[in-house]
Amino acid sequence: MYQHTRLSNNNFGFFQKFKNFDYILLSCILLLGFISLATMYSTDGGKILFHTKSHFTKLITFTIMMIIISFINIKFWFSIGYLSYLAVVGLLIWTFLFGITSSGSQRWIDLYFINLQPSELMKIFIILCLAKYFHRMKLENVNSIYTILTSLIIILLPMGLVIVQPDLGTSLLIAISGIAVLWFAGINNRYFIYTMLGFVISLPFIIAFLKPYQKLRVLTFLNPDRDPLGAGYQIIQSKIAVGSGGIFGKGFLKGTQSYLEFLPEKHTDFIFTLFSEEFGFVGSVILLLIYAIIIYRIIAIGASSRSFFGKIFCYSFGAAIFVYITINMSMVLGLLPIVGSPLPIMSYGGSSMLATMIGFGIVMSARVHNQQAIA
Repeated sequence: MYQHTRLSNNNFGFFQKFKNFDYILLSCILLLGFISLATMYSTDGGKILFHTKSHFTKLITFTIMMIIISFINIKFWFSIGYLSYLAVVGLLIWTFLFGITSSGSQRWIDLYFINLQPSELMKIFIILCLAKYFHRMKLENVNSIYTILTSLIIILLPMGLVIVQPDLGTSLLIAISGIAVLWFAGINNRYFIYTMLGFVISLPFIIAFLKPYQKLRVLTFLNPDRDPLGAGYQIIQSKIAVGSGGIFGKGFLKGTQSYLEFLPEKHTDFIFTLFSEEFGFVGSVILLLIYAIIIYRIIAIGASSRSFFGKIFCYSFGAAIFVYITINMSMVLGLLPIVGSPLPIMSYGGSSMLATMIGFGIVMSARVHNQQAIA
């Protein structure tokens, strides 16, 4: 009798977790995954080639992983906040010492089944770490010099390890993820204003220390036509492809800029260019609407969470996703310099998708266990 009752309670708990799932968020993630797979199929010329197969495998694997993470109690993610951050810092140090070098950058670790880019994971685990740091903090201590300096060390350490790879774009995205937590934790606005003013004032000095290819990206952003067949080629072709899509696009598998190989690297950071050419303004708006619903649901989950840790993680992760989307689309439209900013789930890349799905899994864990308070 006792055993039967215990089994029934366990079953209720299991089914209750399924009931607590945010099925709107899950449906949008699956829909976005399907769109990304179709777009990747298009980048392979309408054939099931390497990028399509690899993207499909990673999409299925990481989606299952996200669902598994969702069932894990939010208290567990709170408990490993510091440890996970230190583990990724260790991976960044390992990358610096023994990482794989490609195209002049040393960013990856060969794990045989995947070339892991630890800097992508840091985008998520820096949020986890800082969310735990501010969870129990009294409001009067949030703006103390000790708290701010500690937060800056947590942000600047991985930034420095990523900058030396070199990967300035990802280091800035890591900083944005960390700063988002500080904002939602209640750091006084004047610190953000002072930081922004300091950044603007020091910008000429920062540019002076940039590597030649990084300076070239800035100059190309300011005037792409200065080298239309060299540094400016990618962004010029990207804008042509987006513009040629018109209102309704050229149709699936009919993107001339992409199929005639005018657009290099179309499967990675410039995936939105191919999508926009084939599906036009209407398709692009629908894609943005899916992203908007995802961000809204993340924020709504944060609002319903009983724990401050859950709230601050969801708010910060939602803000980070918004920034990643904005930077990627602004980059391919020529509104920002080209940086390494993949479009979440859409772009080809295992590390980026892995990090994003871990983030979604933790958000869903906050939803499944939304009545779980963390002391």
